[in-house]
Amino acid sequence: MGKRGGRRVSVSQKISKVHLADYFRLKGRGGGRGVGRGGGGGQRSVRVDYSEVPKANTLFERYYDELHLVEEAEREEFWSAMRRELPNSFRFTGSKGQALPVQQLLKDRYIPEITSIEHNGEPVDPPNAIPWFPDQLAWQMTTPKNVVRRFPPFASFQKFLVSETSVGNISRQEVVSMIPPLLMDVKPGMTVLDMCAAPGSKAAQLIEMVHGGEEARMRKVIRKMRTDEGREMSPDGELTQEQLKEEEENGDWSDDGRTTGLLIANDADYKRAHMLIHQMKRLNSPNLIVTNHDATMYPSIKLPSEPTREGGEARGRYLKFDRILSDVPCSGDGTCRKNANVWKDWIPGNALGLYSTQLRILVRSLQMLKVGGRVVYSTCSMNPVENEAVIAAAIDRCGGLSKVDIIDCSTALPKLNRRQGLKSWKVMDKQGRMWKSWEEVEEEKAKNGDEGLGRLNPGMFPPTALNDSIPLDRCMRVYPHLQDTGGFFITVLEKKTEIRARPEEGKKAEPQTSSIISTVNEIEARPTNGTNPVEKLDTLDDIAPPQASGDAEGVTAAARQNKENAPSEGTAAQKRDHDAEVDAEMSNKRPKFREEVDDPAPQGAEDRQIHWPPPPAAQLDVTRPETTISLPSPPALLDNNQQAKKNKQPYEEPFKYLDPDQFDLQSIYSFYDLSPHFPRDRFMVRNAQGNPVKTIYYTSALARSILTANANSGIKFVHCGVKMFVKQDVQAADVCRWRIQSEGLPVLEAWVGEKRVVRLWSRETLRKLLVEMFPKVTGDGWKDLGEIGERARDVGMGCCVLRVENGDGEDAFSERMVLPLWRSLHSLNLMLPKEDRKAMLLRLYNDDTPLMDHSKDRFNIQAPASRHENGESLEAKPDTEVNDDTILAKAEIDAKEEVKGEIDVAAEGKGGDLAPTGLGDREVEDGDSSVEESREDDIDPDATKEIEYEA
Repeated sequence: MGKRGGRRVSVSQKISKVHLADYFRLKGRGGGRGVGRGGGGGQRSVRVDYSEVPKANTLFERYYDELHLVEEAEREEFWSAMRRELPNSFRFTGSKGQALPVQQLLKDRYIPEITSIEHNGEPVDPPNAIPWFPDQLAWQMTTPKNVVRRFPPFASFQKFLVSETSVGNISRQEVVSMIPPLLMDVKPGMTVLDMCAAPGSKAAQLIEMVHGGEEARMRKVIRKMRTDEGREMSPDGELTQEQLKEEEENGDWSDDGRTTGLLIANDADYKRAHMLIHQMKRLNSPNLIVTNHDATMYPSIKLPSEPTREGGEARGRYLKFDRILSDVPCSGDGTCRKNANVWKDWIPGNALGLYSTQLRILVRSLQMLKVGGRVVYSTCSMNPVENEAVIAAAIDRCGGLSKVDIIDCSTALPKLNRRQGLKSWKVMDKQGRMWKSWEEVEEEKAKNGDEGLGRLNPGMFPPTALNDSIPLDRCMRVYPHLQDTGGFFITVLEKKTEIRARPEEGKKAEPQTSSIISTVNEIEARPTNGTNPVEKLDTLDDIAPPQASGDAEGVTAAARQNKENAPSEGTAAQKRDHDAEVDAEMSNKRPKFREEVDDPAPQGAEDRQIHWPPPPAAQLDVTRPETTISLPSPPALLDNNQQAKKNKQPYEEPFKYLDPDQFDLQSIYSFYDLSPHFPRDRFMVRNAQGNPVKTIYYTSALARSILTANANSGIKFVHCGVKMFVKQDVQAADVCRWRIQSEGLPVLEAWVGEKRVVRLWSRETLRKLLVEMFPKVTGDGWKDLGEIGERARDVGMGCCVLRVENGDGEDAFSERMVLPLWRSLHSLNLMLPKEDRKAMLLRLYNDDTPLMDHSKDRFNIQAPASRHENGESLEAKPDTEVNDDTILAKAEIDAKEEVKGEIDVAAEGKGGDLAPTGLGDREVEDGDSSVEESREDDIDPDATKEIEYEA
């Protein structure tokens, strides 16, 4: 179950049978590659009913009782809440303009139906808004399952949840996991990094904040532009007007109202990074980059050099972040209400083994932060070793409170019940013994040896007298009994000045080398019984203990990452699946990649990272505070594709930006009468040739600068941009072959000229377009299309923008909408997937009428026997008239096959080994077969989809 953004934790050579068994059990449960989860050949975990698992663990309960997490009077209530099943919770996603209408529907339609139910003479509790979440956009439901299954209104409500989740308007997310993004205080224009982002629920919150107020700002800019040009302008909705008042003072206006901020979402696991892409894809942001790196050594990202005076040398620049979320891998014992395995699997070694990884991620986050910026550190663990100890150690390594301070957030989210962080605690070793201080541990080692104490570290204990001024009481702890949630820990750190992190305890800046012969001689000189070879390994550990790669002084994280090529071991972390239950369910099935690379990898290289040439941070740059040493020259390089094949690594197609004067773009500008105010240097393709073959993407200006400046740096970018245009077969020569993709429509629609716009006001007309696919326009067919009939008859063939305008009256809409529309030779069609049509019918009309496809009445369409090399054309039957209607109808079959190939979870379920692939226009947008099966009541949006995709 869990996401892994951090460094893999290796197994010591000297390990007991018991803990070796624990290690492999943890790997099978979700911590590692190749064993049990997503590595190929592992067995899937067995679904266990929460109520059937005994809620008892002596060590678990004794440890937290002795820590005195809560007062004695609260203890029984605390453990009682820990043993209860967690309530279901969900969040309305997207901008306020998207989220609030859906939320209002819940209040007006479904809550009254549920409150009318009585069970055993008592009214049933309806879903309730989370009191501390802004605008009541987060809700939870405590109604028992037996009640939910008994009464029809709950079936209607569940259908609503499934429908809106499938189109991305609702996200299943545990309540406490919503807290960290809210404490980051993201403002317009900020650059944000999510270090361990998969499956993506918190990242989705962050990208919503990055785009905060963008709709209202752009409406104001476009209104002024159209007034100056004498063009028609759609009326603003009430929500837009309210948001505009908020944006007047604090808005990001520098790019015609478009947000200039950026979110980089990272995950160390490649497959989970693509699951993250699928989750984030619903939000359609050109201001998102997804990377695939070890968070403990996240590489520095280069920016274009600043202009210099004549003869001056260009100075290198590197990206620093305004906000960073470090939601690190953890033992996850705060999820015991949801993950029943915590009760039977909890051992003290889980937290001890993750401390170093968590500390490295936090220190690296602070290094990449701007002065004055915030890092939010969070875990779903209650263990102070993973929480307060990591905070104190990170502050100490970075130079103390003069460099990094803890922000007091006691007044933030005032209705959230929380407890202060701990200032003192004990540490439990692997044998269950409790220790108050490191001095006690050293005394025990001196007397009786270090059995059971090997993982203990001085930094795991409360700060010493020299550092006891660290205000750990400003940390935030959330316990299950306070507001019926899971357990959680959050701390907000502020960087006050530039830092130079001290090396880890026991690590030296320059590693000392020792002679192999001298080491062997010393081993031979040690007395042994002569029969046990393990004794010699123990002696080797004493002479040359295994070294974890920490921050050597003067060496940046990126430099270390490039120097290390060891096969990776999965961390034994159990990261919360409660971030997005939807994603956990979705990721149960293995993605089917389009291509397989069969070239065998050299021995030991199967799991190596590809890092040549090194990222910019591996080069000497005296302008940066954390100066790095130079690395030796790499061996002769293969091109990226060859290198990826050789090392059995997935290959990502490069990001290539198009010349604004490129022929296809010129045809797009002309056909859609695109405003000159819309930027034309941000269109991109995903292929090495840089040709617009099938898809054209659009990104923000900052994303473009980053991708171009780091094109050959070795940084693993796996996603950026929204699909703006997709190539479409057409019959007429004067029709643009590039249709606007629904993902990119919200970004582009306001800049499209009137000649490609159709305006709609009537609710009944939109209902007809949603229910009927390909309604006829030719002959007298246009007369059945209401107020858009004449316009639909007269507009030229090709893609159009349907603007659903708001107005007054029962047959009018309260808020405006924009949808993609295709005018073919004989018919008209909304370019929406079937699940989107059904969701809109349910939302706007409370209607579940079956869809009607008129194209099936007019044409005999069959699946293709073959396809052209570019994957765009289908063969029709010989007796089928080939015109634009048939092409458009068949494009749905084509799109169905494409989506089946890209997201195998929807079409074929599990099965098949993961193979390297060439991505880009063929990118896989989903998949991590490694996540355990989620609970019975999880919502699986993709399992409900009928894939009749955009044509």
